[in-house]
Amino acid sequence: MVVWGVGVCVYLVAIVFRTSLGVAGLDAADRFHVGASALSTFSILQLLIYAGMQIPVGLMIDRLGTKRVLATGAVLFTLGQLGFALSPTYGMALASRALLGCGDAMTFISVLRLGSRWFPARRAPMISQVAALFGTVGNLVSTLVVARALHGLGWTVTFAGSAAAGVVVLVLVLALLKDHPAGHEPAPVPHAGAAFVRRQTAAAWREPGTRLGMWVHFTTQFPATVFMLLWGLPFLVEAQGLTKEAAGDLLTLAVVSNLAVGLVYGQLIARRPGARTPLALGTVGATAAVWAAALAYPGPHAPVWLLALLCLVLGACGPASVIGFDFARPANPPQRQGTASGIVNMGGFVASMTALLAVGVLLDATGHDYRIAFLSVFVLQAVGLTQILRLRARTAAGRGATPRGIRWIRPQGIRPLPHKAPSAQ
Repeated sequence: MVVWGVGVCVYLVAIVFRTSLGVAGLDAADRFHVGASALSTFSILQLLIYAGMQIPVGLMIDRLGTKRVLATGAVLFTLGQLGFALSPTYGMALASRALLGCGDAMTFISVLRLGSRWFPARRAPMISQVAALFGTVGNLVSTLVVARALHGLGWTVTFAGSAAAGVVVLVLVLALLKDHPAGHEPAPVPHAGAAFVRRQTAAAWREPGTRLGMWVHFTTQFPATVFMLLWGLPFLVEAQGLTKEAAGDLLTLAVVSNLAVGLVYGQLIARRPGARTPLALGTVGATAAVWAAALAYPGPHAPVWLLALLCLVLGACGPASVIGFDFARPANPPQRQGTASGIVNMGGFVASMTALLAVGVLLDATGHDYRIAFLSVFVLQAVGLTQILRLRARTAAGRGATPRGIRWIRPQGIRPLPHKAPSAQ
């Protein structure tokens, strides 16, 4: 718990730094003298870097170990936050957020790797969900603490002071974190430069469980990310006529829902692994249905209860996206867990970037018609759902009949017996 807790603290600080801009948007616009489109570049750049680094970071974890990667990530996002505090120009601030995004990209799948190494396999789903919940807590810290500090202490003191938290977690990593328990080292993997990268990535991608996890992450995560990160507040205020305070309360409701649903999903999957696909598909279906009802409501504005229901359902998207890792984990041996997790984690952020851009382009093209702009959400859901159903059938067909299928249902790291001994299988 101590080792894993250190990793979770690094992830929580990374989320605080990542989401701190969300409560400082107006201050950033005044400080750097930029408009809305330039501000949105901060978020899109961070997502682009985060998604692009997932496979390289996974390979780094498999090759260098979790401690080195988490320490490097803490150094990078701390320097990025400090640089953001001291940046006098928009260009320097953008470079600082890019550096922060590089460090942030190294945290979550490192924490997932720690959980798989330090806890029994049966607890892995719950451990993953709890780790993700700390990201939600980091979001709350930004909303409740950073926002007030910014108002009372000013830009430089707030962001430079928060960077001290990065120094604290870096010290904890160096002092307390270990890659794995003594005597449980993974099998050594030959590291041969580009050949290792190709071999490791190809082996993880060939597993249907890895691809299924990626598409589950792709399909479930992005609706909440698009809504919470950028377009939710404008939609609730401009299209639905709510005050900023009322819209903020609804967004907080989504955060609370995320916390509650994450615990429920983790318990269900730990007890019944077969619930993974129904929970993922159910979340996708509920999200599409409630969002369609809110957009198609015949009056000028949807009722508040329907918007509250939408936020409650969107709160389930984060926990549902973590299910993707529960598909990839048993499909890959321990020495390939980082690479597989990187592939899965990339899915949701690629979808989020695509949706953010699509909604923005459609809003500009239609004069801020949110009903048309949000149709892009349903298009991406349809693409992801098609892939989930296709890969689900493929993994079900191979389960139990082939060595790959046997490995799918056995604890991670245990390899299948040869075909020549069917009775032993």
